[in-house]
Amino acid sequence: MKKTLILLLAVVAATLSAAAQTLYKSHVHVGGHAGAALSQQTFSPSIEQGMHKGLTLGASFRYAEERHVGLMAELNFTQRGWTEDFSDNPQFSYSRTLSSIELPIMTHIFFGSRKVKCFFNLGPQLCYMVGDNISANFDYHNISSIPDFPSRNRHTAQMSMEVENRFDYGICGGVGMELIVKKRHSIMLEGRYYYGLGNIYGASKKDYFSASRGSAIMVTLGYMFRVK
Repeated sequence: MKKTLILLLAVVAATLSAAAQTLYKSHVHVGGHAGAALSQQTFSPSIEQGMHKGLTLGASFRYAEERHVGLMAELNFTQRGWTEDFSDNPQFSYSRTLSSIELPIMTHIFFGSRKVKCFFNLGPQLCYMVGDNISANFDYHNISSIPDFPSRNRHTAQMSMEVENRFDYGICGGVGMELIVKKRHSIMLEGRYYYGLGNIYGASKKDYFSASRGSAIMVTLGYMFRVK
């Protein structure tokens, strides 16, 4: 009886698999995207900061052989970092841009009509920092010599510290809409959030910060072309 049940389940599974392959033809898309990135660094102890504004752009690859589920992979260049908050002392400004090459590999869940689809993306992301640029209107290496600098109750070590860890990893997730313009052409609008798990500075007990992780909100407009 048990062997018969197992055999029956195997036949049913094979039938459903064959039916799915008959009803839905696998497809492959390639394309590109660009947009804006708003980011911060989560420091512990925390610092006063605003949203850092940067850009993001890259190439996309998408594969799906199921009706509502596929795989999305990208190779991106993104500017993340942080901007110190000097709202009470607007004569000072400091912003640090950390430019990275990113590789997100995500599950792509989509649904909708032949003309308009909604989708969700979720998966891990690997990053490698290729640039570190500081923009400031004061000498952040010698803050104690600056008259009227608001150093009270403010951490300043992060301004001059060298990045120790250029490799980062984290989780990203997004939601968006795809408009099919023609049979093989589509336009995508997506909002995505990235939460980094790696620290740019040392995080041992002897280090100044126990955490220095990045996070970002990205909004992109993209184009996809169906090659198969």
